[in-house]
Amino acid sequence: MNSIANMPRVVPDQRAKFENDELFRKLCRESEIRYTGFRDRSIEERQVRFQSGCREGHSEFAIISTGTNLHLQFVPNSWADDKIDRPPPREYVDFERERGKVHLKAHFILNGVSVLWTGWIDMVRLDGLGCIEFDHDRAATENKILLDTIEQKNRRLREFEERQRLSGLHTRQERRVENEAQVRVR
Repeated sequence: MNSIANMPRVVPDQRAKFENDELFRKLCRESEIRYTGFRDRSIEERQVRFQSGCREGHSEFAIISTGTNLHLQFVPNSWADDKIDRPPPREYVDFERERGKVHLKAHFILNGVSVLWTGWIDMVRLDGLGCIEFDHDRAATENKILLDTIEQKNRRLREFEERQRLSGLHTRQERRVENEAQVRVR
């Protein structure tokens, strides 16, 4: 079995980790952000590529205060395996709320905790502000998945142990029958 595929996506107590981890305490304060894509290109090309990426539902930027780099998907179910081939809804990418800015929102899992990032970026300067918050709804969904996965693994382990036990019984019975047959032959 592939151990990476079996690795849980979230920690058992997401809320506690969010509230007690220093990184989360820093990231939940509104912080300056900067678009980090295509740094080797001209500012004009970077502006076009940034807007294009947002319209497609993704972007990458750095949170200046912590040096944290994020590549976010701006779609309602970004944690799902299925990729949607349509533009993100206005709730997640809003070019119309404020002139010259795009307001963004993304759900994701950071260090085993379900979070929601919200912020905005100036489309000319390619910088802005944003922060994360604990995502209660996604945490509950991911927690259910985690508990179901643990239960499934425990059930498989019990089944395996039962097969091993039965196999051991059969092996002992076979040995006893063989020993009895050898005694009779002598």
